[in-house]
Amino acid sequence: MNTARLDEHDLVLVNALQIAPRMSWAEAARILGSTPHTWASRWARLRAGGLAWVTAHPGWLGAMTVAMVEADCAPGTRADVVRSLCLDPRVASIEEAAIGCDLVLTVITRDLPSLTTLLLEDLPGEHHVTRHRSYIATAIHRQGSGWRLRALDAEQRTSLESLRVPSASGGRRDPPPGAWPLVEGLAHDGRATAAELARTSGRNPATVRRQLTRLLDSGMLQFRCEVAQLASQWPILCGWHARVPIAEHERTAEALSTLPELRLCLSTTGATNLYFSVWARSLPDLLRIERLLGERLPWLELAESTVTLRTLKRMGWMLGPDGRCTGDVVPCEPLRP
Repeated sequence: MNTARLDEHDLVLVNALQIAPRMSWAEAARILGSTPHTWASRWARLRAGGLAWVTAHPGWLGAMTVAMVEADCAPGTRADVVRSLCLDPRVASIEEAAIGCDLVLTVITRDLPSLTTLLLEDLPGEHHVTRHRSYIATAIHRQGSGWRLRALDAEQRTSLESLRVPSASGGRRDPPPGAWPLVEGLAHDGRATAAELARTSGRNPATVRRQLTRLLDSGMLQFRCEVAQLASQWPILCGWHARVPIAEHERTAEALSTLPELRLCLSTTGATNLYFSVWARSLPDLLRIERLLGERLPWLELAESTVTLRTLKRMGWMLGPDGRCTGDVVPCEPLRP
């Protein structure tokens, strides 16, 4: 499948927004060079083409329930099941994988009872899933928002990291009452300004400015800059279920975090107790990663690997066959009122 590729300037911009998703274009010009207009125009092109986007997602994942779910559909029903699951705010991501199941789901719910309802009632009921196997996260060591393109130099990264310092108001606060229109707007465009959110929500601009500041300070939201995977230099997504001695979990997670390819790392329940995934440059590169892990982490037992054939939904965003975002978003359940 042919798809557009990001050039070097695109990679620099996306990498910068991965670190500081809501930086101003004036800050971008100061750190990256060129002019604010140049970076704003480049971002507008990438976003309009579905090649990159900034979104808001739940920021209190430690207080929520996260699970990886492998699901099977009745023969001939996969397309219908996918359409149904794409509209479910509890299902954050959907992948079609080269493994002995039809779909791999990343599920994020407010709590365990909400996950229970999804697994025991809604998947076999309204979603027509015939069988599923679940791995509930007991610890989240790395999220996809921590993955980087690595297109910047050390000085640029340091300058951008300084923009992530919490605001002077400090401390976690309760989000403002009636914040849903702002949350929904930021899920669709994580870079939306107070003025833009006021315009789309029909609210008073001064009120929105105050509410936005309080919402951002609350920690309820995290922001991430996503990229169309096939357009990047890392087009292969692969995940592993593994077994690790309990005493080695933290040490293993720290070692895995040094992999530039690492996207996600979870301690889980189940026959295996660790799940991690990478974005890689090629299929042969997966063998290099496995060999490297065998040399550096001899206690890590890789039980099963899964190569994703197609990602249909990523953190609430619907993706086309070429991996570009379609513009359709279903915010994750923990963000909803």
